[in-house]
Amino acid sequence: MGLFSFLTQEIAIDLGTANTIIIHNDKIVVDEPSIVCIDLKTEKLVAIGEKARQMQGKTHSNLKTIRPLRDGVIADFNAAEQMIRGMIKMMNPKSRFFAPSLRMVICIPSGSTEVEIRAVRDSAEHAGGRDVYMIYEPMAAAIGIGLDVEAPEGNMVVDIGGGTTEIAVISLGGLVTNKSIRIAGDDLTSDIMEYMRHQHNIKIGERTAEEIKINVGSALSQLENPPADYVIQGPNQMTALPIEVPVSYQEISHCLEKSIAKIETAILSALEQTPPELYSDIVARGIWLAGGGALLRGLAKRFSDKINIQFHVAEDPLRAVARGTGIALKNVNKFSFLIR
Repeated sequence: MGLFSFLTQEIAIDLGTANTIIIHNDKIVVDEPSIVCIDLKTEKLVAIGEKARQMQGKTHSNLKTIRPLRDGVIADFNAAEQMIRGMIKMMNPKSRFFAPSLRMVICIPSGSTEVEIRAVRDSAEHAGGRDVYMIYEPMAAAIGIGLDVEAPEGNMVVDIGGGTTEIAVISLGGLVTNKSIRIAGDDLTSDIMEYMRHQHNIKIGERTAEEIKINVGSALSQLENPPADYVIQGPNQMTALPIEVPVSYQEISHCLEKSIAKIETAILSALEQTPPELYSDIVARGIWLAGGGALLRGLAKRFSDKINIQFHVAEDPLRAVARGTGIALKNVNKFSFLIR
C-alpha cells in the first residue's frame, strides 16, 4: 500500500473553456489559460497555457493556436489530450523517470451528453489517469462556495464560465433542476468584437476584446464607482489606417445587453421548474454567482433587481469550481454524486 500510494498522485482538474486549474494536496499548482500552440508540420506541442495565449493571433502558417474546448466541451480531442498531459507535467517538471498513476476528479458541464462525458474520460485516461471521477460544474461550484450540498435544503448556483452558464438548484447531494446554456464569457467577448466593428469601424482580436471586458465590462449603464474609459488601438476597417478609440463602460453594458438578458431568462426558467419547498429556501438564502462572468461589474445588482431575489458573488468566483473539485477529490468515497 505504501508503494502504491507513493506511485499514485491525486489531482483535481477544473477543465474550463477559458482556464484550466489543477489542484494537488489542497494547493492550486497550475492555473493557465486553456490554449495550446501546435507545430502543424510535426504536430508537436510548442507552447501551452499563458505562453500559448501570448502567441494567439500572432502565429505564422506553421504554427496554430488551438483552444481545445468550445462551449464547455472538448472540440479538439488531440489538442485536449496534449493540453491535459502538458499541464500535468507542469505540476512536477522534475519527475522525468516515471509518471505516477493518477487519480483524478474532473468537472464537466451539467448539460453534457454521454458522448461528451466519454470524450473527457478518454482524454483524461490517455493523459495518465487511472481512476477518473467526474463532477458536474454547478455541484463543484456549490461545494467550493461552502454550501452544504447534502442537506435537505435548496441552494441555487449560477456558474458563468467561458463556454457555458450552468444554473442549478441543489438539494440532498443532487441537481433538482439544472439548465446549461451555451451563452457565457466567450459570447460576451464576441459581442464586444462585433460592436467595435459596427460602431467604431475598428477591427479587434479576441485578446483585445477580453481586455475591454475586464477593464470596462459592465452589466449596468449606471455604476456607483465607474471605471475610467479604456483606450484601444487598431486598424480602421475602411482605410486600414491606425485609429485610437476610448471605450466607456456604458457602451459595453449596451452591447452585452442581449446576452445578459438570455442568462436572466434561463435563471427564471430554472426557478419556474423548482419545487415550491426549495423555492422558498432559495428566496430566503439568495442565489450564488460563480465563474469568471460573476466578476462583471453590476451583474449581481442587475439580477437582484430583476428577479427580486438577493444574488451573492462567491469569494474568488474564478476558482470556486476548482476548490469544489478539490474538496470532492478528498471525499471520493463519501460523495455518491460523483460519476465514474
